[in-house]
Amino acid sequence: MNTISTKDGTKIFYKDWGPRDGQPIVFSHGWPLSADAWDAQMLFFGLNGYRVIAHDRRGHGRSDQPWDGNNMDQYADDLAELFEKLDLSNAVLVGHSTGGGEVAHYIGRHGSHRVAKVVLVGAVPPLMLKTADNPEGTPLEVFDDIRAGVATNRAQFYYDLTIPFYGFNRDGVEVNEGFRESFRLQGLAGGIKGQYDCVHEFSEVDYTDDLKAIDKPTLIIHGGDDQLVPIKASAEKAARLVEGVTLKVYEGGSHGLAQIDAERFNGDVLDFIKV
Repeated sequence: MNTISTKDGTKIFYKDWGPRDGQPIVFSHGWPLSADAWDAQMLFFGLNGYRVIAHDRRGHGRSDQPWDGNNMDQYADDLAELFEKLDLSNAVLVGHSTGGGEVAHYIGRHGSHRVAKVVLVGAVPPLMLKTADNPEGTPLEVFDDIRAGVATNRAQFYYDLTIPFYGFNRDGVEVNEGFRESFRLQGLAGGIKGQYDCVHEFSEVDYTDDLKAIDKPTLIIHGGDDQLVPIKASAEKAARLVEGVTLKVYEGGSHGLAQIDAERFNGDVLDFIKV
């Protein structure tokens, strides 16, 4: 397996496919998943001549499962080390959900000199938590319940979470058992401590300043019926913070739209890259 060893000795698994002379597209996955969540994109863009790279965040997938260091500063630093060790430049950074926070924080913390464009899909920035200044956010009790689900029976919790994640509880939406089982398997491949800690990172970390630091062309794609990361607390606000952004809303789209509607999503991202 391909891995890098970070400065603190943590091994980070990554996939690196497609032609080496192709423009790099670097994918950052959502919680509690792994690089496998990007299968449809890795294959599509690889076949279209791009160099496609996706890593498993520490504590997730095939990467190491350290007890400490499961925080967004470290996630962004891990991504920076991956960029440096693969010597990537002119890259398109694509982040889903928690991965959107990772992408934004990478730029806020390390700059954009290796980045050409940014794509945020179903992304958590600027802030998911409901506060006095963020009334559209989600109450802390919801995230406490997520932590409890991870701590007590994550196998069942992850399987149940797929219903709102993919919008399978909506009228006329066909349940895809393959997606549900893949989600659970990816989740269970990671470590419980890292996934437990990560809940704080996608819910209570404010990425406002990171979004303001993005100075590259940015595409935000969000499902209008995203039940996990409501659009009014995320994409609509993010679009007002990133200069020169393009916002695409998939009406009725779910949090898992990159899998549910992969053909449309891939086409929109490809068009954005080619502009």
